[in-house]
Amino acid sequence: MFINYKSNQKALSFDDVILQPIYSDIMSRSEIDTSVDIKEISKILNIPIISSPMSTVTESYMCNSMSELGGLGIIHRYNTIDFQVKLLSQITDTSTRSAAIGVSGDYKERLSELIKNGLKIVCLDVAHGHHILVKNAIEYIRKEYPDIFIIAGNIASEYAYKDLSDWGVNAVRTSVGSGSICTTRIQTGHGMPTFNAVLECSKTRKERQRYNQPAAYIIADGGIKNSGDIVKSLAAGADFVMLGSMISGTKETPGVITTNDKGKEVKKYNGMASKAAQKAWKGSYSSIEGVSSYVSYKGTISNVINEIMSNVRSGMSYSGSRSIEELQNNAIFKIQTSASHIEANPHIFNRDN
Repeated sequence: MFINYKSNQKALSFDDVILQPIYSDIMSRSEIDTSVDIKEISKILNIPIISSPMSTVTESYMCNSMSELGGLGIIHRYNTIDFQVKLLSQITDTSTRSAAIGVSGDYKERLSELIKNGLKIVCLDVAHGHHILVKNAIEYIRKEYPDIFIIAGNIASEYAYKDLSDWGVNAVRTSVGSGSICTTRIQTGHGMPTFNAVLECSKTRKERQRYNQPAAYIIADGGIKNSGDIVKSLAAGADFVMLGSMISGTKETPGVITTNDKGKEVKKYNGMASKAAQKAWKGSYSSIEGVSSYVSYKGTISNVINEIMSNVRSGMSYSGSRSIEELQNNAIFKIQTSASHIEANPHIFNRDN
């Protein structure tokens, strides 16, 4: 039996690392600029956050709200072409009209109709992005629609990053099997933590930029539980983070607010490879690599994002960084023990007075 030599290397997750605070002369978080310049579409996003193209996360309401907050929303593909086009037409900022498609079936027809209705950013939304069908789809899109901004993924290695950049994508989604309601690693034995995937892709990007080779933007996607994980993602080399569970259950997500048996307001949150999501989308299911759940109702997306970004800016100040680029240059990561991770969480014990 042959075992690749890299099998002995550790695959690091967010909780395996901690950022070391360094000297900072930042007097106020207002000094910190979290914007990202997407030169290919002449668009500057004020915050590096993209809402995930999931059926219980992003439709036009979320896209418009994310745009107002300075981020980006991508309409999910788990619907008919006509309905997705209708959702796209409801996005008020034409410069950020974004939607997801697959890489087989009706994807060419779907893409054509979306572009006719102002699509600017297309997301090739598949579980395994380092695949021949993804390559074929990218080559088709680049030939037929050379100016469209392409996001593709998900990928988990430096080799995948190199290939997708060469194939012609503008941005890649990194990590496989890290999502809060994803079971890919359990069901297939394959995957890669988001933090480790970002590190590998970021290292490869720097090498490619040195030699003026194509180098895609990096989107950390999956397993992001809190604002600290966002800071770690950006520090490791991500340009953006894609959020699902952290913004699920907000007013702007699709679905209705219901009350559970404990009287708590909740909303549905489906993994896109779950049985429930597959049946709702295509009436049947095959390989199940996700689960469905209910999450607490969180109120408006603006309140959630504003709190997240306040914490992100605070995190950047601990590394003395006024921009994402400075954060990536200044960041010092340390491996932390399990005891260190436990110590990081609140540990005040209740006592009888």
